[in-house]
Amino acid sequence: MGLSSFGAKRAWGGFTGAALRFWVASARAQQAGNHPPTTPAPHIRCDPHGVIVRTPTTEEGGPMAQFDLPVDELRTYRSTSAQPEDFDAFWAKTLKEARAHDLAPTFEPVDTGLATVEVQDVTFAGFGGHPVRGWLVLPAGVTEPVPLVVEFIGYGGGRGLPHTHLLWASTGRAHFVMDTRGQGSGWSPGDTPDPAGSGPAYPGFMTRGVEAPENYYYRRLYTDAVRAVEAARAHPLTDASRTAAIGTSQGGGITVAVGGLVPDLAAIAPDVPFLCDFPRATTLTDRDPYREIGNYLKTHRGRTEEVMRTLAYFDGVHFAARGRAPALFSAALEDQTCPPSTVFAAFNAYAGEDKSIEVYDFNDHEGGGPYQEAAKVRWLRERL
Repeated sequence: MGLSSFGAKRAWGGFTGAALRFWVASARAQQAGNHPPTTPAPHIRCDPHGVIVRTPTTEEGGPMAQFDLPVDELRTYRSTSAQPEDFDAFWAKTLKEARAHDLAPTFEPVDTGLATVEVQDVTFAGFGGHPVRGWLVLPAGVTEPVPLVVEFIGYGGGRGLPHTHLLWASTGRAHFVMDTRGQGSGWSPGDTPDPAGSGPAYPGFMTRGVEAPENYYYRRLYTDAVRAVEAARAHPLTDASRTAAIGTSQGGGITVAVGGLVPDLAAIAPDVPFLCDFPRATTLTDRDPYREIGNYLKTHRGRTEEVMRTLAYFDGVHFAARGRAPALFSAALEDQTCPPSTVFAAFNAYAGEDKSIEVYDFNDHEGGGPYQEAAKVRWLRERL
């Protein structure tokens, strides 16, 4: 077959029953030297973050193309997510509690063998005073404060290895990469545990502590992200007044949240952001990670209203309504992981006047990839 039993189980998790039967039949036919059935298999691939995904198929078996609202409607679409009345008070209290702990950032030089950058291994106190790791990558030989780019990582990944983070230091900026608590084993390694527990949850991170906003996993992660900005700004070679936040997918959703929680950022650039417009996302796509919520509610019947109330405190739409920094979003019209309407929901709600969005008509969750990186380099040149 070419797949280990573990790999096969990962792939099978995204199949329909009929598709799985076809896949197994095809494999058996190939092993027997026979021709496989003529019905095409589902479109299986890895997304940019190493997650095996299946593109939903039409009755003819081909991959679906654009499936969401037409572009003209996307540009005016508004989310139905209800903002909690105590949204601002909840986050003010959360950050006040976090700041009661000494930030205590430490910066330890790392010998990477790289000549063009200098790398420091960073630890700081995040939510609950828990230690959170990160990399600070600086242009080699810099002696004066330089603009700062703080990056957040996609779902399942960690900060990885330093040599994979060279772009932003190559533009003359400092680059801080925050590790993601409890993640870092899906596609890129991480080093930060999540000491806090949770009640019963569906495998993944989307339903950990979802029974109450005070316990929810993303309360800890968003708080870590705000503290990461503070820790990176504490370094003597970073210019706090010229700080941008960036990220893709989960990292993009965290970026939107940070844009609403940190009032003095110079720019934000969220790409195909996750964690936006939960009411629509959880009913429009059957892909993980959003599907984790549906699977949880399939078991915990009758708890939809309770879960949606918790998620509203973490919906990017509400953070976007508080963001003022210049913003560059991106969306992909064939994105089945973070449907374009959910991205536009955050973009349309964004309060800052200097905002724009790059749209990739025929791309899935990879979005603009290196093309969007080039767009961000050009865009940030005018702002940092």
